[in-house]
Amino acid sequence: MKHARHGALLPPELARNHLGVIRPQDASEVYRHPRPELARLAERGMLHRAANGYYVVVPRADVGGSWLPELEPLAAGVAASIYGGDGAILMGVSAARVLGAVPRALATAIVAVPRQHRPITLTDRPAQIVFVRRNPDVLDAELVETSLGSTLATTPEQTVLDLAHRPSLGNAEVDVPAMISVLYRRCDVGRLTALAREQRLSSSLQRAKKWRPTHEPS
Repeated sequence: MKHARHGALLPPELARNHLGVIRPQDASEVYRHPRPELARLAERGMLHRAANGYYVVVPRADVGGSWLPELEPLAAGVAASIYGGDGAILMGVSAARVLGAVPRALATAIVAVPRQHRPITLTDRPAQIVFVRRNPDVLDAELVETSLGSTLATTPEQTVLDLAHRPSLGNAEVDVPAMISVLYRRCDVGRLTALAREQRLSSSLQRAKKWRPTHEPS
């Protein structure tokens, strides 16, 4: 089936959304009836429907194919569409994933946000996005590159503490020791200790040290 040119059908205002995630309310200034218009764009391959009320701009080269966005940047984009780009930070197992500490795909994405939100179940795969209420001004975060663009994720130091503090968050507890071992090599030990003290996570730091590589300083 032939598809029309990407730019001919997708308004540029929509393509500029953070990580390409679009909700019907985001398109209200472009379309009088955004829901059916977004559904039409999805049918034509311009958008990918990831969950009820959430679409992702399909890369131009993948229009008409079976493109599936990676879970972690998708979760960041969904959270940013709700709270803004500075109010959504990948954390825990999702930060570990984008930092290269998790080789396998996960079925749960964890995003730190300023206000609580119910989990969002995806409709394009058996996975969900879980939102954790955290103060974004307190978290140690950095910009990371993903397949959908740049977004915020916790630093290796913050991620190590968060993983040790709540190892079951994200349903990948069996992989947490290996994640911490990988990330600990990239940590500034002084920064790690300071963060643990500032965030009252000293017990989590002690737990993380049990999983650090044996040659790493304490």
